[in-house]
Amino acid sequence: MKKTRHPRYARHRYPAEVISHAVWLYLRFPLSLRMVEEMLAARGILVSHETIRQWALKFGQGFANQIRRRLPAAGDKWHLDEVVINIAGRKHWLWRAVDQHGVVLDILVQSRRNAKAAKRLLRKLLKKQGRAPRVMITDKLASYGAAKREIIPGVEHRQHRRLNNRAENSHQPTRRRERIMKRFKSAGQAQRFLSAHDQIANLFHRPANTNASDHRRARARAFQVWAEVTGIASVA
Repeated sequence: MKKTRHPRYARHRYPAEVISHAVWLYLRFPLSLRMVEEMLAARGILVSHETIRQWALKFGQGFANQIRRRLPAAGDKWHLDEVVINIAGRKHWLWRAVDQHGVVLDILVQSRRNAKAAKRLLRKLLKKQGRAPRVMITDKLASYGAAKREIIPGVEHRQHRRLNNRAENSHQPTRRRERIMKRFKSAGQAQRFLSAHDQIANLFHRPANTNASDHRRARARAFQVWAEVTGIASVA
């Protein structure tokens, strides 16, 4: 019996399984478009790297938005940090927030590293999370304190470099992607790519001190969610 084609992939030459797998490879791992093209070619699937790029642009953020809605509620402790990234010869700042479990809450690419930029990040976080944190942990950048006093004055604020390793470590996958992509081409591209990349990483995130059997069960659940989000489950 012929499989029912998911309407999301109407007018696409390749089946949902191929498109979703290509998008997953590109957004989940530090692979270039040409690496993904070669990996698919090894399986007999001939598709150009430009087509893979278009798939990632068209489907990636939609998949990420559905994943965000399906993930458990975030923790009540927010770790905030910012890191410099060079885009087209200009310095930008990638602001990121993670919870105490290492799950990325949100990112924001901005051209400034001041109180106004910190306020934009906090407002975005409050809108997405729907509630304020119990504790906010940052480095000693004064902009965080100024933003916190205006946006969430009642929240406990801890400022110490060593307390914020969780947020600093969360920048490492971005650094790897930045090298593979030979730097981001624009602030918009960085924002779009990382917004999708981080949510897919959250879905397959492995918490610390997880044993092998628990990890395998969590990974199986993650793949099931991915199949449902991408529409593979409905056509299997």
